[in-house]
Amino acid sequence: MSALPYVWAGVLVFAVYAYVVMDGFDLGIGILFPRYAPGPSRDLAMNAIAPVWDGNETWLVLGGGGLMAAFPLAYAIILPAVYAPVVAMLLALTCRGVAFEFRWRNPRHRRYWDLAFFAGSTLAAFAQGAVLGAILQGIAVEGRHYAGGTWDWLSPFSALCGASLVAGYAWLGACWLVMKTEGALQAQARRQALALGAATLVCILAVSLATPFLGQRYYARWFAWPNVVFAAQVPLLLVIASALFFFLLRRGHERAPFLIALGVFALCFTGLGISVYPDLVPGAISIEAAAAPPASQGFVLAGAAVLIPIILGYTGWAYWIFRGKVGREGYH
Repeated sequence: MSALPYVWAGVLVFAVYAYVVMDGFDLGIGILFPRYAPGPSRDLAMNAIAPVWDGNETWLVLGGGGLMAAFPLAYAIILPAVYAPVVAMLLALTCRGVAFEFRWRNPRHRRYWDLAFFAGSTLAAFAQGAVLGAILQGIAVEGRHYAGGTWDWLSPFSALCGASLVAGYAWLGACWLVMKTEGALQAQARRQALALGAATLVCILAVSLATPFLGQRYYARWFAWPNVVFAAQVPLLLVIASALFFFLLRRGHERAPFLIALGVFALCFTGLGISVYPDLVPGAISIEAAAAPPASQGFVLAGAAVLIPIILGYTGWAYWIFRGKVGREGYH
């Protein structure tokens, strides 16, 4: 048995999590944008992400491209099932990118670009959550093809996942502003982080309670013996991380709450892995069955082994250069 499919599965998980880490907070700031007063507050919020936002979609491209190259069968099944939310996400990301640039160049219409920035960020976040929900609830497969309809992805569960990710990204955005700003904007962001942290945890609880009822396989992976012994550590760590988050945020810490929020997302990824492993299309296609031939996976992995460290290097350098607080004029 080749280890390449599992190596590539790990690469994809890393790419998706890196995207959530790096693009989640800037989408979150877009979601929160109407809550900030027009003028200096909005300018500061946008300047807090200006140096880094444009490179974050790199990880989204790596995840999608890696899925197509390493697991073409899964790509061919999943993409037709979620065409609508994926197209909506791409259009929303384009809209928010244009709005980000044009709001500085066209002050007379800035309120419209601010609205576009908010709408694009919110729709992109919702669409990403809906895609996750659609995959979890199950994709109709016959043989090696998608057998469902155009709107099978849309359900109460996928809508719940979409709304949960909107709340989660907004939480990350508020925590980022707590870390990067000072004064009135930071105080406002701190209040938002408290409220959104609670809302996100409620959403995580709702999704977690709903998931086992989607299918017997999910129930068995979480509650069957001895799985329950290991799976129970995830909610336990989640409770500890949540308590620590609220304690440190109330004590005035700035950086730790953001890092803990990222840890909460990592725990959610762990829970997702417990639910779906060893499948790539839950209940239909396993990691090994979906894998490309070993020669193809090895060839693409050699390129990824070169490119991923380069991406991490220039991304880390950008974050290092623009570390610290955003000043009143928008400088770091």
